[in-house]
Amino acid sequence: MMTKHALPTWRPSAWGKALASSGDWQLALHEEIVTLTIGGVAIASSVEDFHSVTVTRGLFWSQIELQVGERVSRLRGIRSKDAAAFEYAFTASRQSLQLRQLIAEFDAAAHQATLWLNGFTVALTEHMQTTGWITTEFSTEWADRKTAVGFSHLLDDKALHPYIAVQPVDIVNTIARWAEDVHDVVARENQTYLESETEECREFLDNVESSPLTPEQTRAVICFDNRMLVVAAAGSGKTSTMVAKAGYALHRNLIPADKILMLAFNSAAAKQLQQRTRDRLSPLGLNAEQVVARTFHAFGLDVIGQATGKKPSLAPWLEGGKDIEQLGLIVDRLRATDVMFRSEWDFFRAVLARDYPDDDGTKANANEGFQTSRGETVKSAGERMIADWLFFNGVDYIYEKRYEIETVDSEHVQYRPDFYYPAINAYHEHWAIDAEGLSPFDGYLESVAWKRKIHHTNRTTLLETTMSELWSGRDLTRLGAELTQRGISLQPDADRLAVGQKPVENALLLGTFRSFLIHAKSNCLTDEQLSVRLAELAHGPVRYRDASFLRLFAAIRREWDEKLAADDCIDFEDMLTLSAQHLEDGDWVSPYDLVMVDEFQDASFARARLARALVATPGRYLFAVGDDWQSINRFAGADVSVMTGFEGWFGPSDIMRLERTFRFSQSIADVSSAFVMQNPVQIVKSVVSSTAEYAPTVGIMTVEVDNAVAAAIRHRLTTLHSHVANGAIPSVPGRKLSVLVLGRYRHQSSYLDGCKHLRDLLDISFMTIHASKGGEADYIVIPGLVSGKWGFPSTIPNDPVLRLAMPAAEEFPKAEERRLFYVALTRARRSVLLVTIDKRESRFVMELIRDQGVLRTNAIGELLPSIVCPRCGRGFMVERTSKRGPFLSCRRYPRCKTALSLDGSPSVPVVKPVVGYRKPFTPYRRNR
Repeated sequence: MMTKHALPTWRPSAWGKALASSGDWQLALHEEIVTLTIGGVAIASSVEDFHSVTVTRGLFWSQIELQVGERVSRLRGIRSKDAAAFEYAFTASRQSLQLRQLIAEFDAAAHQATLWLNGFTVALTEHMQTTGWITTEFSTEWADRKTAVGFSHLLDDKALHPYIAVQPVDIVNTIARWAEDVHDVVARENQTYLESETEECREFLDNVESSPLTPEQTRAVICFDNRMLVVAAAGSGKTSTMVAKAGYALHRNLIPADKILMLAFNSAAAKQLQQRTRDRLSPLGLNAEQVVARTFHAFGLDVIGQATGKKPSLAPWLEGGKDIEQLGLIVDRLRATDVMFRSEWDFFRAVLARDYPDDDGTKANANEGFQTSRGETVKSAGERMIADWLFFNGVDYIYEKRYEIETVDSEHVQYRPDFYYPAINAYHEHWAIDAEGLSPFDGYLESVAWKRKIHHTNRTTLLETTMSELWSGRDLTRLGAELTQRGISLQPDADRLAVGQKPVENALLLGTFRSFLIHAKSNCLTDEQLSVRLAELAHGPVRYRDASFLRLFAAIRREWDEKLAADDCIDFEDMLTLSAQHLEDGDWVSPYDLVMVDEFQDASFARARLARALVATPGRYLFAVGDDWQSINRFAGADVSVMTGFEGWFGPSDIMRLERTFRFSQSIADVSSAFVMQNPVQIVKSVVSSTAEYAPTVGIMTVEVDNAVAAAIRHRLTTLHSHVANGAIPSVPGRKLSVLVLGRYRHQSSYLDGCKHLRDLLDISFMTIHASKGGEADYIVIPGLVSGKWGFPSTIPNDPVLRLAMPAAEEFPKAEERRLFYVALTRARRSVLLVTIDKRESRFVMELIRDQGVLRTNAIGELLPSIVCPRCGRGFMVERTSKRGPFLSCRRYPRCKTALSLDGSPSVPVVKPVVGYRKPFTPYRRNR
């Protein structure tokens, strides 16, 4: 029997038919067609139709199993060598068929690839002739078309390699060009275009602003991608880049002036941008008058009016701080009409608002206990919550009073319950027990059982609360009911002063609720959604506080919206969300092709949504400029994650950087950059300076007491004045040297009192740091770098509860306060002076000394020793003496017991850690 490609018929052998009880069958293979005949019935199938062909070999004869679709045929009794011959012939036929099919597929795909390449080349040429820059939108579209051709996988198929090797020249050229990645081709063409445009538009680029554009700025101007984010360092000329970008679009006739929209965050910025555009572009003969610069809110108001035919009114009580005033009126009305709201608001203001566990440990340190509003120290956050609640409600209690019956024996010390209420002769234990009835402390449940037995045996009254029920919010309500039932009258008093602490000022607390309202409305979060986020994000002690906040907020928001409806008005968040919704629904079609957004780091979710809707139509351009390192307006709705997650919002984007600063020296750039980049979420930049150094560029002045700060600042400015007068410090032709005192709070302007006599040579002024963004001065003075109340970093203005209203809330401690300090540092052209108070140094000051080597002096400029404690980072190491000789220890001893040995000169110590033991604080004892 032959075993080549086309064979005659296979049959079962006589022996095989007899021994294997095989039926009579015939099998033939000719030109990829298999014919199987059983019982005189012939069925023909192509080799490609067979799901499987399995040969089971025996010593003399074999079995062939054929499966076509659901039909399976088992052919027994064939000689083994004949079965092998069929298997070989079948495999060869299938391979031959598959190769011919691959070749046909290759030929068709090669033709389509040639058509794609020709189309891509033509489209690329036309795009470059009309638009110039090749956009991501264009390259993505053609890359998707290329993928759809399906040619690449055929080139990788080894079975086709011999066929590909003998292809004609035109196909070989197609294959070579096909191997190039579309995005690589586009990048190469864009680079060529950038170089040619830079030369061709040299006169425009050199004259559109007062100074020629830098290479970084030039690329940002010429690049005309659909989505662009320019991450601009402080002082890098972002406004110049925006104006030049609009001018370039007009200069090259890319976009008409009336189709360019600039969006800013406040009216002053919008007016400045509009005026700057006209001042710089009109002298170049460009139609700058029709370029539109608006605030987001004003533009949103117009969109709503165009979409609905009825332009809404903005509530008149939203600007100039009147929104906080209106919120105060709402709270006053709720307190007067809702007893439950009044009680919860007063407790929140008096206790909870200042009681968020701070990330620097200043609120509560488990190793030192927890201080209550009454001034005593308790052993857990739960006990402090209960003690504060009792104090707020005027309930007389004794903490850890000796139990009235002696319990001392060989295994137990004298029992002291957590709380005792003398008015009703009742004890109260707060158990460290979770929702499952378990405790994290060994032997704790046995201690609970022993204490309960003591009360049961002696028939004394025991009230009980648990950690789980307290944080859920249920236990304080139940405790209040039990105390009332037993004869104690609750008398809440928000103005009952705490020892060393006062209730949070209403203005600050209202500001927190206003910020929360802005974020919640901007992100379209309902009360139900906020409750879900509470369950996901709030655990432990903060759960009760945040739940209380949300209950208060729900009532306040309801009243706020009712006030808007009653006045037939909307607020700023409504402007943004409603206008974005109208754009998304197609109720109004935007005429703008180029949308430029200034200060993009201050964008909220609602602003980002509006910007995205404006450029949703293909062929439109978004050009956003900002610096995430300067995102400091979270209180006004800004969410830095919009910028750090730009591509998540707007799709594939060209992200560029302006890293050359023209404002401050390299040493200020290095210190400020290293400081702000401690937060790993910030976008990385390498800031390079083009300005001269005026040492010392960054210095720290330590003042002994608070009331000496003004005199110390006045002394430093007087010294500066003298150096300017005698020429030791060079002045600037045509103007005075400027000194800007930047305060974290407005009241710090008083530090300039008594400096009027220096104004003949110095231009001295005060601003808050928030107001200073965009400003600059030769010399910057930053007072108030202290810890505690009115400190920097501050804690109250950016209450951590805001994370519930921000879908991408920041996890890094004091992230916005860190950026605010960066803004303050980078206002300086020449030098920054940081002012702190001895033993109250801000954590930011300690970090600069420890990590950046910034020097510390006293008020008259004498250098101070400044070794920061390596353990707590909050105190300086001071020299002490023991029986073993001199050593260094943390100034905060005994709160911090870090010690270092001293080798060599005390002025320049060589330090070695001293291994010590610190007994841990136990918040719960088994028996007391």
